[in-house]
Amino acid sequence: MTKKQLIMEKALELFAKQGFEATSVQQITDHCGISKGAFYLSFKSKDELIVALIDHFMRQFNADIDFVVSEGKKEDLLYNFYYTTFHSFSKHSDFAKLLMKEPTQSFNEELFSKLHNYNKSLENVILSMIERLYGEQSKDLKYDLSYCIKGFMSTYSELFLVYKLPIDLDLLVRSLVEKTNLLAKNMTISFIPDELIQMLDQPLNKEPSLEQIIETVSKNIEDMEDSIEKESLMLLKQELLEPALHPAIIKGLLANIQHHPHCKWPAYLLRKHFGK
Repeated sequence: MTKKQLIMEKALELFAKQGFEATSVQQITDHCGISKGAFYLSFKSKDELIVALIDHFMRQFNADIDFVVSEGKKEDLLYNFYYTTFHSFSKHSDFAKLLMKEPTQSFNEELFSKLHNYNKSLENVILSMIERLYGEQSKDLKYDLSYCIKGFMSTYSELFLVYKLPIDLDLLVRSLVEKTNLLAKNMTISFIPDELIQMLDQPLNKEPSLEQIIETVSKNIEDMEDSIEKESLMLLKQELLEPALHPAIIKGLLANIQHHPHCKWPAYLLRKHFGK
């Protein structure tokens, strides 16, 4: 075992007991039996160590899930997806428990962004699985179903990670396969539209550029039929290019497009840009 691996292994033991915030570098080095100097030869800071742990766990987890979804047979796909998920949670239970109980307020921007990116990667794998399993049937409900699947993953893992109950993994997985199939075949009401997903996909703490807003607005204008909403969007685009309108007029134009089903995302971007 290398010095870096030793630090990661021993630090995880402390993090699992105390949390990220309450664990100091001094405690980690004492637990490893090394000097602070040796620690800083491997990691520049505690945050860098936490990032390394997150990378190690999430890369393995996402890679395992992605392989099952992309390479597995369709008839066993959902079973193998859930089985791989919970088997991985169990195998890395200390770190899985830590991520579940650690408040996000204790993460700095880099750590929070890292988890966000891994979460988006997992969501994309789940969506790919849904489309492969249910095809056209899932077109309007795939985002709702993906959130249900993620909810199953999180909630049922608490049974053995938090409450430490003995689990029949095969029974758990078969029950979730049944539940997921029932939802996929019987859901009729969509709550999560494409526009909401676009909002969620906005990079954390990063404002879209003016060019990106103009591009989004232009695309929506091209896709819309002639209407008061389209005219309002065209005027707002012109305001982006050559500001001239009174704030009250801008507010009125934004109100015109607010409830149009194809304008929710550009309305969101424009409100943020104009500060409305």
